Amino acid sequence: MNSDSGRSAVIIGASSGIGEALAHQLNREGWRLMLLARRLDRLEALRRALAPETVVRRMDVTHDDAAAIFEKLLDELGGVDLVIISAGTGHNNRDLKVELDVETAMVNVLGFMKTAQVAVRHFMRTGRGHLVGISSIAALRGNGAGAAYAASKAFQSVYLDGLRDLARQSGLPIAVTEVQPGFVDTAMMKPERPLSAVAKWLLVPSADVAARQIMRAIRKRVKHAYITRRYGLVAVILKLLPRA
Repeated sequence: MNSDSGRSAVIIGASSGIGEALAHQLNREGWRLMLLARRLDRLEALRRALAPETVVRRMDVTHDDAAAIFEKLLDELGGVDLVIISAGTGHNNRDLKVELDVETAMVNVLGFMKTAQVAVRHFMRTGRGHLVGISSIAALRGNGAGAAYAASKAFQSVYLDGLRDLARQSGLPIAVTEVQPGFVDTAMMKPERPLSAVAKWLLVPSADVAARQIMRAIRKRVKHAYITRRYGLVAVILKLLPRA
């Protein structure tokens, strides 16, 4: 346990992937945790591996009552230092099946917006806090295989930037961090074509490695972090590469 002992964090989307890895990392560093996701059975299994005071609750960010549930939970905690929004979905959808793109927008746009709003309003009331949004390097460029996913991540990037500006205008010590991972070895990784062994070695970290780098960004309260850091170079290439 380190100097973060006694501080509290909420992770939305903690039942798998990066969110689950962050729960383990924060637990090792002594944070008190509340973990939220729609799959309560996965959260209960995770809780048994964490500190006994860890709280788990079911919350589906696509439901109409998600914001009210989240706000009530934050009030029950009596204040929270850190909120991480890791809930997300996405599909390869070249056939443009409307139900897949609607699901992506419901989770990554509306669900993200509602929970981020609640977190920032809470921090405004308590006078401090740190919001972390897990976006994606996919936000940097449109993608024919996953147009809705890339667009939803671009929304998250711009929305977090707006919330950061709002926090700055308030004059309160509220930090907003955008995390942009590239490929991470989780169920969310859905490359349209299999990656070569070299590409996997270079570009696909485990969720645990990603979580450790995200924690460094959280401690520094930075505005933005690529995960892993080598994706910073990938981002430069994506921004400069001309369209066909």
